Amino acid sequence: MLVAAAVCPCPPLLVPEVAAGAAPEMDPARAACENALGMLAAARPDRLVVVGPAEQSGQGLYQEGARGSFRGFGVDLGVGLGARPGRDRPDSAAPERELPASLAVAAWLLQRTDWSHAPVEGLGVGEPLAAERCIQIGKEIVTRAERVALLVMGDASACRSLKAPGYLDERAAGFDAEVARALAAADVTALKALDAALARELMASGRAPWQVLAGAAEGVGLSGTLLYEDAPYGVGYLVAAWS
Repeated sequence: MLVAAAVCPCPPLLVPEVAAGAAPEMDPARAACENALGMLAAARPDRLVVVGPAEQSGQGLYQEGARGSFRGFGVDLGVGLGARPGRDRPDSAAPERELPASLAVAAWLLQRTDWSHAPVEGLGVGEPLAAERCIQIGKEIVTRAERVALLVMGDASACRSLKAPGYLDERAAGFDAEVARALAAADVTALKALDAALARELMASGRAPWQVLAGAAEGVGLSGTLLYEDAPYGVGYLVAAWS
């Protein structure tokens, strides 16, 4: 059963070493993510599943100890998924596949907050994955332990300003506002109904992970809290906690 969930954005800019001069602008988002992870820990889960967007080659499961890095962003910084003392696998036993960027950011957040409360596994989901399949995956995830928590990574639209990665799209603010409302209210029905085609046009990487969350939370009756909402650099970043 799902007992808690945290929703966080996944830009590598969350990592100060990657952000460099932009680090202060991301401080509020980092603080909100830490608060959301604290609420996950308070739920005392038996297992934490991290869900994030991934390219085709990065889709699928990642076991605890899977490695990732930010070398692709010009920073020689490595991370391990759920790298807990005494449980981290040696590098020689680590899988060859590196974590996708979203799960590497999640691994960094878990290390930053000294996560040691439950075993961790990761799941990369592809942007084209249909809503029905995302929802089914969410339902399957929560059968893996008696008390499951989710850390759901993903960004809202990337079209909120003229300098945004996707340029300015007048539909972006409304899309992000509806996602923020759904996360604040733990509105499973609204997340299930997100328009995948519109999300793709607005470059919203969180659509599939949010719909995995919707499937996992169906019928559970969790309540939601929106901890952060902003669009620095023209990209919508949202942090929420469900408990």
